[in-house]
Amino acid sequence: MAKILIIDDEKSIRATLREILEYEKYEVDEAKDGEEGLMLLEKNNYDVVLCDIRMPKMDGIVVLEKAIEMEKEAQFIMVSAHGTIETAVECTKKGAYDFIQKPPDLNRLLLTVRNALDKSDLVQETKVLKKKISKSADMLGVSEAIEKIKKTIEKVAPTEARVMITGPNGSGKELVAKWLHSKSARANAPLVEVNCAAIPSELIESELFGHEKGSFTSAIKQRIGKFEQANGGTLFLDEIGDMSLSAQAKVLRALQEQKIMRVGGEKEIKVDVRIVAATNKNLELEIQENRFREDLYHRIGVILIHVPPLKERLEDIPVLVDFFLKEIAAEYNNAQKEIDAKAIDYLKTLKWSGNIRELKNVVERLVIMSEKKITLEDAKTYAK
Repeated sequence: MAKILIIDDEKSIRATLREILEYEKYEVDEAKDGEEGLMLLEKNNYDVVLCDIRMPKMDGIVVLEKAIEMEKEAQFIMVSAHGTIETAVECTKKGAYDFIQKPPDLNRLLLTVRNALDKSDLVQETKVLKKKISKSADMLGVSEAIEKIKKTIEKVAPTEARVMITGPNGSGKELVAKWLHSKSARANAPLVEVNCAAIPSELIESELFGHEKGSFTSAIKQRIGKFEQANGGTLFLDEIGDMSLSAQAKVLRALQEQKIMRVGGEKEIKVDVRIVAATNKNLELEIQENRFREDLYHRIGVILIHVPPLKERLEDIPVLVDFFLKEIAAEYNNAQKEIDAKAIDYLKTLKWSGNIRELKNVVERLVIMSEKKITLEDAKTYAK
């Protein structure tokens, strides 16, 4: 349940806002002035703060500034009966999500709160993604192919060039995308991932561009799409070869004009997004079969990075196994298990049709099923 803090010196306003928000099933706390509000912010985590600007003891702008200093991630919606355009601009410059005049329009208030909660969720998702990126902040491997990918990323990441990553499933295309983002000038902005193969074709446009309330039967509220969520950052379109032709046309238009329109919407929204795409398909063959747009291929494929299957870089297996052993030991909170050199040599003889994803699963199985040290016999028994 989303948690909201109301900071306002007018008791009647606090009561009205509480009634409205609790009716919408939000958890609500109140503070009668800025000082009390800061005390609650120190003790609790809130998703959204509705904060009056003119209050005794401490005005709302100061509360906002101190909350930012405290590194609180709550989205601030500033409220005032004396607001002007200049006030609204000042609030947003200082870090507020939005500004609403008193008395607040009910529909406008609830829409702003919902959008602020969407942004709050995105902030949390971004933190999780950054933790995942930091766990594997480097490309693992010593093969010539991996060294070539590393050098390409070092050159390409600081630019704004769009990148197409190809390779079989489980080979590490997602890691290449994350590494590109982490080494780019957009590293502190969101990296938003979309698995185009996992989303039904009739929903992909809503997922990418968002939709307005009532635009189709199940659209019970406004939704912010992935392009807007990734604004200022990177949008990773995984398995783009599975995207429908109609969605491809809209993505192409968005890239050309740097504008999108939500499903059911009438207003164009400017977006600043770097596109990184990935596919396990041969897009040139898909173009010949009229399943992929050639103009979109050339638009997103400025830089091509191919990630070969694991069977073509067997010399990377010892490095990857060592990494997975450390990672699994940390996850299970156990001492890291050793693996016999003969077991490693045996792993190099396998086909690895599932690539790195399969190797990680095998290493985890070996850790669970073996005794103190992973032996050749363990590998022969469980690496199947």
